Amino acid sequence: MRRVLDKVEMVLSQHLVETTDFLDPYEVRLAKSILNRFDDLAYIEFGGYDDCERKIIVIYPSYLVIGDLTDYLSCIKVEGDLSDLSHKDYLGALLGLGITREKVGDILVHNDYGFLIVKDEIGDFVLYNLEKIANKNVTTEGVTFDDIVVPALEYKEIQRSLTSLRVDLVISSVYNISRKESMAIIKRGSVKVNWEPIDKPSREIEVNDIVSVRGYGRFILHSIDGLSRKGRYMSSIRILI
Repeated sequence: MRRVLDKVEMVLSQHLVETTDFLDPYEVRLAKSILNRFDDLAYIEFGGYDDCERKIIVIYPSYLVIGDLTDYLSCIKVEGDLSDLSHKDYLGALLGLGITREKVGDILVHNDYGFLIVKDEIGDFVLYNLEKIANKNVTTEGVTFDDIVVPALEYKEIQRSLTSLRVDLVISSVYNISRKESMAIIKRGSVKVNWEPIDKPSREIEVNDIVSVRGYGRFILHSIDGLSRKGRYMSSIRILI
């Protein structure tokens, strides 16, 4: 959050409008906890569309009125033979151009097209340089944020009988790995709960928590449908695809 404080200093000392890079929901919460300490500041979150995951925060003196938020971001439509490509492929293509993750917002993947939301400062660079994704030729076009089509959430639903809601146990059950291995993954810092990095295997998760495991994917504890006779949690889990 050092960079957020740097932005605050610029706004207060030079009366400028500043924007953060893209933040995940946990980072947004941390940033807002800092910004709320300053009475002379105002801020707006923006990520391009309703219910977006990654957002920038526009920070400005409280006496100013901010104009069009879309001036700070670019939306790029990508088209081609993309039916078997994933979010990871799109992101890899952008990183391969030398773009850092912080400059990239949500990536919305459809069968034969996708949308990239990026900081406006790199919008033209992406338009003119993104020619391939995973060795497939693509075309790019700048579009408005009203053109965005949000894909339906895809998931595989599984049922699990859990002795507890400890995150190490749930990860072990979801991905069919040993408890020892799931604990090691957590201690390496490879797990986030609701985008917050965790390092304690004993952390318990709750219904609707989103768990991200680097190298494996993400899942949601969708519901707990009661207890078995042996006191196990009869759980429904959605593995995001």
